[in-house]
Amino acid sequence: MAQWRVKVHPTALLLVLLTLVCGNLFAQANDPTPLQFNDAAEETRFHKLTAELRCVMCQNQSLADSNAQIAHDLRREVLAQMRLDKSDAQIKQYLVERYGEFVLYKPEVQPGTWLLWFGPALLLIAGAFIVLRIVRKRGRTPVPEPDDHQEW
Repeated sequence: MAQWRVKVHPTALLLVLLTLVCGNLFAQANDPTPLQFNDAAEETRFHKLTAELRCVMCQNQSLADSNAQIAHDLRREVLAQMRLDKSDAQIKQYLVERYGEFVLYKPEVQPGTWLLWFGPALLLIAGAFIVLRIVRKRGRTPVPEPDDHQEW
């Protein structure tokens, strides 16, 4: 009776094991269970609130739009805070304490955010002032008269 012996390369075995482990971790990271809302009012409030908050990882996406794992976690945290009967302002303050003003799409006007709120307007005014000075300076310089002796 002949016996078959299969020789497995250690690298191939390692690759198969890593694929299985990573696939399992990926499945756990993308938790497919959707959030369950008690009523339509809670769902509406939740969507409004998460649209006003920024994903701390994605930087330019709202918490509602982001697919990052931390956004999933923060959405669950927002819902948990809502169910503790906290107001929107209290929930925002809680997130600001944890992640800083960056988590708010529209941070409040205060001394620390003046540059954020008024910086673009100041840059626009400064640019208009510079353009105005250049135009006035060019308007005062005399235009040289053409020389009749030159041939082009």
